[in-house]
Amino acid sequence: MFKEGFVEADGFRIRYMEGGQGTPLVHLHGAGGLRLNPAHELLARQFHVIAFEMPGFGQSPENTRTQSMPELASTMARAIENLGVGTFNLMGTSFGGKTALWLALQAPDRVLALVLEAPAAIRQDGAESPSGTPEEIARRLYAHPERLGSIPLPDPATRAKTQPLVQRLRGPDRDADLEDRLEELPTPTLVLFGTLDAVIAPEMGRIYKDRMLNAHLVFVYDAGHAIGAERPEAFTEVVVDFLERREAFVISRAHTVIHP
Repeated sequence: MFKEGFVEADGFRIRYMEGGQGTPLVHLHGAGGLRLNPAHELLARQFHVIAFEMPGFGQSPENTRTQSMPELASTMARAIENLGVGTFNLMGTSFGGKTALWLALQAPDRVLALVLEAPAAIRQDGAESPSGTPEEIARRLYAHPERLGSIPLPDPATRAKTQPLVQRLRGPDRDADLEDRLEELPTPTLVLFGTLDAVIAPEMGRIYKDRMLNAHLVFVYDAGHAIGAERPEAFTEVVVDFLERREAFVISRAHTVIHP
């Protein structure tokens, strides 16, 4: 269903995967890079999903130019514009959640609604990115890695290439400049955390709700950090409901979401 494409922005050749039709839904990935999962396929049934591989991640060359998260957000905004996409829904995962927040702050008139999946913009003291063996990384990312079968993880060379970029851009655990500006963001926002997230403490989600004018906070039962990969049906159900109804959305009490 998804096809590969490339777009130029700020001198970068940026790869993306797209599928589906309807209102554009742009996705910015986490520190592990772009990985399509079942949630992308489910979302593409109702939206035109565009999942970017940000410069310096995955198959792209090493990125030594980008020096800050606002700068990365600006590059991604330009990439979206260069694809001919005017207004769009925006979804950011973990590291990409911080990128998405900055993009929404820079271009609030273009972002229709914002979905933050286990965002890493506000982190508990001492929060660290998953590291170690593939098995150790999987145990940090997923509540039940044994249920997922074969889990694709980046090879050591890719991780070595991206780690300096991630460390340079991730910023402090609590970014006062960003948090102060959250209060001015009018964009309808959905913040999602898995109840068993072992990377970002789920209680960090309450800070977004307290700081933002129009934020909704949902905890997905029995999910770890990678909610869309681990519980794609539950994740998609809440995201679609929110994007279609915004402030009027009501959290489903179906077994796929909050309850086992």
